Amino acid sequence: MKTVAALIQHLQDAETRGDRQHMVQDLALDSRKVRQGTLFFAVRGAHADGHGFIARAVEAGAVAVVCDTLPEVIAADVCYIKVPDVTAVMGGIAAVFYDHPSREMKVVGVTGTNGKTTVATLLFQLFQKLGYTCGLISTVANYIGHKVVPATHTTPDAISLQQLMNTMYEAGCEYVFMEVSSHAVSQQRIAGVDFDGALFTNLTHDHLDYHKTFDAYLQAKKAFFDGLKKEAFAIVNADDKRGLVMLQNTKAARKTYALRVPADYKGKVLENELDGLLMLIGQQEVHFRLNGLFNAYNILAVYGAALNLGMPARRVLEILSELKGAAGRFETIRSAADHILGIVDYAHTPDALLNVLSTIRQFSQDKEVITVVGCGGDRDTSKRPEMAEVAVTHSTKVIFTSDNPRSENPEVILDDMEQGVPVSMKRKYLRITDRQEAIRVAVSMASPESIILLAGKGHETYQEINGVKHHFDDKEQLIHMFTLLER
Repeated sequence: MKTVAALIQHLQDAETRGDRQHMVQDLALDSRKVRQGTLFFAVRGAHADGHGFIARAVEAGAVAVVCDTLPEVIAADVCYIKVPDVTAVMGGIAAVFYDHPSREMKVVGVTGTNGKTTVATLLFQLFQKLGYTCGLISTVANYIGHKVVPATHTTPDAISLQQLMNTMYEAGCEYVFMEVSSHAVSQQRIAGVDFDGALFTNLTHDHLDYHKTFDAYLQAKKAFFDGLKKEAFAIVNADDKRGLVMLQNTKAARKTYALRVPADYKGKVLENELDGLLMLIGQQEVHFRLNGLFNAYNILAVYGAALNLGMPARRVLEILSELKGAAGRFETIRSAADHILGIVDYAHTPDALLNVLSTIRQFSQDKEVITVVGCGGDRDTSKRPEMAEVAVTHSTKVIFTSDNPRSENPEVILDDMEQGVPVSMKRKYLRITDRQEAIRVAVSMASPESIILLAGKGHETYQEINGVKHHFDDKEQLIHMFTLLER
């Protein structure tokens, strides 16, 4: 517990009214989670304004309220802290409340459109095998050592993030590897986190439903690097034309990795096969279980980060050669009877889908590729026709289906996708809204040695329809359909 005064002493633009010596026992941005002794943050969100719930929070036991506008009714026994932007101060206050746990561990953030989960997961696996207790904060799941903590967002809200890091520190974690989404930067969820390193993978079309313009999306990523301390390191993909942009204003030590241009961590792909990559990194030839050029970049990012954290290069490469990556990222499943290869991948952007299909074509230029793909509802609509065009251009056959329609009509989403299909390719696709049926049809259409790609959901074990999450697992469905095929 800390006093209100202790929690806000670092704030420069705060005006307070009421007793600053109240003891704070908890933090909350949801009035339903307020209990006696809570400090409540009245956040103006996209769907609700926390200022409308201040009275409810006070009634539930809040002893302090952070707001940008004082309420009409002021409770005598509550301390009100008026600030210009509640979201901007929430992370810092939460960090003080939990005794700055990120300062006690080495924290590395990974940002970019594609590859965040794989890079963060590989770093976590690598350092665990090096003998360290680590934390992982990712889209798939959060880990505290070997304990799994379910993930609800790529990056948790500012309070939950500090609480999670505190739990990691108390569990003995020495390193924390986390995905940093553009939303998290824009919404200042990472405020108060002391980063020791940052990695940039790439930047392609995504999240324009939120950021509105590509430049705003880029600036959100860049802001993460702009905020790094001088003692940190910043490593970017120099083959991506936005990579060096990320380094323009950072105070951190600047490093690069690449396959094509000169870089601090340079790699060369010697072989790229279904069973893995053979790469030259430095003067060392190494075979990795991961495949595809996109994973060659992921490996280099991890290698560079590990070296900046003081790990021995040879041992890092030895361990990396054994790792398999994250769930739902180019996961392969084979049918026993007809040797059909199924691939489950999280690819949900045009660039990610192109990467996966290009990788498949490298392995099997003469084989039939059947792609099952959809687009999420309540998200960037402009990428829907692009996803469809990529799918039909680089597949033999395509089935457009439902992803997570959320509150949207799935038929409207498929209508949007169809707009991207060139007239000459209209006969290459089917439209089957029910995802389970789409997977069944894909398997029934497949010939011996065919390849089926299930794109878009990857590790997810649910399908969100009208606000309800129903159990649905692409990998589980594919295994089931293969079993039926073999009877």
